[in-house]
Amino acid sequence: MGDHATNPATETFLAHRNLLFTVAYEMLGSAADAEDVLQETWLRWVKADVEQVLDQRAYLIRITTRQSLNRLRSMKLRREAYVGPWLPEPLLTAPDVADDVELAESVSMALMLVLETLSPTERAVFVLHEAFDVGYDEIADALGKSPAAVRQIAYRARRHVEARRPREAVSSGETRAALESFQRALEGGDLQGLLDVLAPEVVLVSDGGGIKQAAPRPIISADKVARFIVGGIGKAGVALTGDPTVVNGNPALILRVDGEIDGVIAIRVEDTRITGLYYVRNPQKLTRIGSETPLTLR
Repeated sequence: MGDHATNPATETFLAHRNLLFTVAYEMLGSAADAEDVLQETWLRWVKADVEQVLDQRAYLIRITTRQSLNRLRSMKLRREAYVGPWLPEPLLTAPDVADDVELAESVSMALMLVLETLSPTERAVFVLHEAFDVGYDEIADALGKSPAAVRQIAYRARRHVEARRPREAVSSGETRAALESFQRALEGGDLQGLLDVLAPEVVLVSDGGGIKQAAPRPIISADKVARFIVGGIGKAGVALTGDPTVVNGNPALILRVDGEIDGVIAIRVEDTRITGLYYVRNPQKLTRIGSETPLTLR
């Protein structure tokens, strides 16, 4: 893009780049694939008659959505061959993202994992309407469907997500408090401390991608999760530390074993206790935790 630095088309694309990346990332759960989608969007954008485009933002979102859908469908086989549970790629985000409740929830690991259970079309409709406030007519145009069909898809997707998302919104302060208690217990190998902060029905999902060891299936219940953490992650003979950070707009820990990054732990909190733990160990998914990724819904 360097040769077109003063080109109006380039300036428009760059002005909306963070928005387009956020759209693609929420659709795909992968920063690497989102970047590929942006490249494909750019190639189509520079071939368009930009001066004839009345709403350039909407046009760019439409291209990004279509390319994301193509990528999502092609990723199906890759996901089916994935070793163990799959989690979204964690992104280091600026601390103030946690204060934007709408943005923080839309990119949270917990909600992103729920979006994985939707069909590609349902996911596109839900993300565009619920997160980015795109109208049904615009979504219909992007997907090549009627507005009535899009409304039905949106209704099904919203019901599906609402049945699986946290019952009540939790402030970033409450999440940080739970995370601090979890960190103290984790670093101290304190089984009772973990049991105190974990909800009885807590679920731990660990993603090693077949590269790093991880639980082959989600672990359910406070007792089993606490014992897995103390006996597995915090095994004797290693120095285990957690560095508080903000991942996907929410408080999280970068976990280090003997000073080396081992993974990222994100949490879901309800009623002051942790109901979900998302532990990403796959090193191929840890490339975006060294620098902040700018995200936006507008």
